[in-house]
Amino acid sequence: MSRFSIIVPTHGVPGRLADCLASVLGQSFADFELIAVVDSLDEAADPCSAVVAEHAERDPRVRRTQSPPDEGLPGARNAGTRAAGGDYLLFLDGDDTLVPGALAALDARIAETGGPDLLLFDHERVHWFEGSQGPVLTRLWEGAPRGTFTAAEHTALPDPLVPAFSAVCKRSFVAEHGLSFAPGMFADMVWSTQTALRAERIAVLDRVCVRHLLRRQGARTRLPGAHHLELLDQFGRAMKGAAELDVPAPVLARLFRRLTHEVLKTASTPARLPSARLRRRFFRQATRLYRLHRPAGFRPPSGSLGVQHRLLGAGAYAVFCLLRGAKNRLPSLVGPTLQRVRRRLQRHRHPYKAFLKRPVDENLAVFSAYWGRGYACNPAAIHAATRRLAPHIKTVFLVSDATTAGLPEGVEGVEIGSLRYWECMATAKYTFNNVNFEMAVKKRPGTVHVQTQHGTPLKRMGVDQVEFPAAAAAAGPLGKLLQRVDRWDFNISSNHHSTEVWERAYPGAYESLDVGYPRNDAFYSATADDVTSIRKRLGVPEGKVAVLYAPTHRDYRTDFATQLDLPAFCDALGEEFVVLMRAHHFYEGSAGLEEVVRSGKLIDVTEHRSPEEVCLAADALITDYSSIMFDYANLDRPIVIYADDWDIYRETRGVYFDLLAEPPGAVARTQSELTAVFRSGAWEGERARTLRAAFRKRFCDLDDGLAAERVVRRVLLGESVEQLPPVVPLRERIPAPAAPRVPQH
Repeated sequence: MSRFSIIVPTHGVPGRLADCLASVLGQSFADFELIAVVDSLDEAADPCSAVVAEHAERDPRVRRTQSPPDEGLPGARNAGTRAAGGDYLLFLDGDDTLVPGALAALDARIAETGGPDLLLFDHERVHWFEGSQGPVLTRLWEGAPRGTFTAAEHTALPDPLVPAFSAVCKRSFVAEHGLSFAPGMFADMVWSTQTALRAERIAVLDRVCVRHLLRRQGARTRLPGAHHLELLDQFGRAMKGAAELDVPAPVLARLFRRLTHEVLKTASTPARLPSARLRRRFFRQATRLYRLHRPAGFRPPSGSLGVQHRLLGAGAYAVFCLLRGAKNRLPSLVGPTLQRVRRRLQRHRHPYKAFLKRPVDENLAVFSAYWGRGYACNPAAIHAATRRLAPHIKTVFLVSDATTAGLPEGVEGVEIGSLRYWECMATAKYTFNNVNFEMAVKKRPGTVHVQTQHGTPLKRMGVDQVEFPAAAAAAGPLGKLLQRVDRWDFNISSNHHSTEVWERAYPGAYESLDVGYPRNDAFYSATADDVTSIRKRLGVPEGKVAVLYAPTHRDYRTDFATQLDLPAFCDALGEEFVVLMRAHHFYEGSAGLEEVVRSGKLIDVTEHRSPEEVCLAADALITDYSSIMFDYANLDRPIVIYADDWDIYRETRGVYFDLLAEPPGAVARTQSELTAVFRSGAWEGERARTLRAAFRKRFCDLDDGLAAERVVRRVLLGESVEQLPPVVPLRERIPAPAAPRVPQH
């Protein structure tokens, strides 16, 4: 039997879960079991389950159990408790971490106090961006008895604000009293109250053992909504449970006062109860509970808080509102300035202001890619699927110049900045973009914005760039970035790695669509005839091996450089090969390789509309750190990494993993090494195939040709995640075939 059973609910934390598990498995005290509670044991359906499975393969102390997502955090903790076998239970949220040495300190304190039923310890809140905010529960240590005690012997208890992750409970004690987490929000209130009141031996440890993450989107307990009515349910449960235990009157009075204080805080915060009807309903129910559970002889506190107690007990909602309003109202004695008046007049003159007054068009969807560069990437693939699967949806595609965008037949192009553009942006129910819309565009209530993304992250993204000045400067102000993230209702992920990164890099309240990249559907739907046709249109000579060279942008440079002496490299490859050169989209038309192009050894495909078609045409890929490698891996064709400036790139941009340690194929650090890779055949050898297989397993886990359909069905047709087509296993997928080669003599 282990000393500790550490129960970790994992729902919705794929980006933080690995850190949580590492903080537990890295403890110096090793006598524990780690029970991760997952939504599903199917690793393809639940990215958190996949993270846990990876750790379980390496460490036998890790195991999984399952709890349905609709049972929430209380259900997950109860499931973990049922599966536990350790002496003590420790609950740890999946995005929190144990501090080093925490388990050793807890074990020592348990031994020192003779095995208490309940051991309370401190935690610190860690802001998602600003870092530690210091210890939280110092009030518990003031005046606490030295050894073990009961709640009646310590005036700081029971404290309904002690979270479940700031205590360890003896498992036999929990089982003896049949303790479990109550359903619904604010369940920790009842748990902390019941454990403190029932424990015959309580001990405390004045030490921070858990670092609790304060996520950018905030705790749901502080967000607006009707779920705050559940606070009243937990108030009733806690008081009823205490009364049934026949606790001493002073203890019952302390509990009632502390619970009522939390109720009054919510009643006094209109932002939590956003409608007048909801606020009135909350107050009315709170009054009923206050009267029902008020202990005999209870005396309200003095001052303003005491007045609020009396108003709540009397059901005097109107007077309570007047008191709250007088406290919160700020003086407004000066009228608007002339400058504000001018700004208002200017807004009235802009057509967008008038369009915003129109009703939302429930059947209008706007698509855009790369700031209007044309019909491309994930938005284009979703657009095409929308026309096929949801023909009732009217669609427009934003372009920078409708006359040159090269839109497919039947696609309505709308030029960015035109009157029609502002009309569509003001009235569309759905918007899709692989970058971001301008800040002037407002997110109207009831509209749906889908961030499609446009690559799998090797380099640091979003808020993770702040440690790298060159990248951060290019990304722009962090505040504006987060404002844009707040518009997102859905965020598309191409693989579980991306899901984990997006959660950290773009913290927000959106739903992660773990469906694969719609643009990569083409890699599974294209036929041999399609590949032949594309190669012919690009000018690839029949029978030659087409090698796509696609370098990425570098933040430490302002100009485009190929990183290769392409004329020399093309000569070294020989007549068997032709190089397809595709510069990063920041540098369209700047390749400057006219001479080698004229030789026929290189084809500049930088301005070709579809990178997917270019990939289909290529027999192999050479890239450095471009995300194209993750897409191309779906084709199961050779990939060579040319990393001549890896150390500089890693230090200036930051990366999420060591590409050279986990490459998709052969690696070259110099041009001579790259040439040798091709001359020796290593680019397509057995070692390259082994590396590619591992790479595809990690980064092609969701791309199966059905991504666009999943997006349309989830977003536009309103289907549940469970109704979407399941992901086709990697071993069962058949990618588009490469072009046949002409034997060389």
